[in-house]
Amino acid sequence: MNANELILVTGGTGALGRRVVQRLRDAGHRVRVASRHAHAPDSGVEYAVCDLERDEGVDAAVAEATIVIHCAGVGKIKQDTSQAQHITRAAGRAGVRHLVTISVVGADRIPVKTAVDRSGFAYFASQRAKELVVAGSGTPWTNLRATQFYDGFILVMVRGLSRLPIVPLPTDTRFQPVDADEVAVRLVELALGEPAGQAPDIAGPKIYDAGDLMRSYLDAVGKRRRILRIRMPGAAAAAIRAGANLAPDRAVGRRTWEEFLAAEIVPAVSSRP
Repeated sequence: MNANELILVTGGTGALGRRVVQRLRDAGHRVRVASRHAHAPDSGVEYAVCDLERDEGVDAAVAEATIVIHCAGVGKIKQDTSQAQHITRAAGRAGVRHLVTISVVGADRIPVKTAVDRSGFAYFASQRAKELVVAGSGTPWTNLRATQFYDGFILVMVRGLSRLPIVPLPTDTRFQPVDADEVAVRLVELALGEPAGQAPDIAGPKIYDAGDLMRSYLDAVGKRRRILRIRMPGAAAAAIRAGANLAPDRAVGRRTWEEFLAAEIVPAVSSRP
């Protein structure tokens, strides 16, 4: 691509988006971040204030961009669908040549149809809804599905549950978490390439039982908790038990959960007074 081409990143201040922006900036690309809030000027990065859900300022944010990396999302079907509709329409009007999105492994395999399913797995449905909007937009696109991030869902889950005296965890539930930095690298690679439609998934190097993730976190922070396994109802939970959220043939990530804990969690615990 031409070095003067503009790349727009939605959600560019979020956990994944800021990593994507950093890599694009380090590589010398012209980057614009779409954000709901104004930001002070930053070397190598432009900011555009827009509200994707309300469709306010979206056309101005997309103006001049030839590539859009859509990292924004809230994990709710209505909001993520609206955001996807508004960014794809603006991309079409602006003549964007490549729209890149991030989704989740299992989005197309985990049914979220009932209130029971939505109570714990709405994120999968929201990502699938976004995928369908992008695929039908008419703008050349690439979609990357990733498993859960170490410092995203997995850390939030184990950290939150560790505050309870007894930790409830679903039975027969496994995860294949991946490092967010590795996902950012792959997303940038895809964005700078040609539109590829559905890209191969990206998943972490190891599959863990939920209990193993919890116990290793407890060890890292020096806590002891009793773990209570609970069988979750619904079709979505059944699909998770069957491994619909896993991609064993795409275990391309390098960093393990143990390495993440050793580098990011243990030092923080050790430095406490």
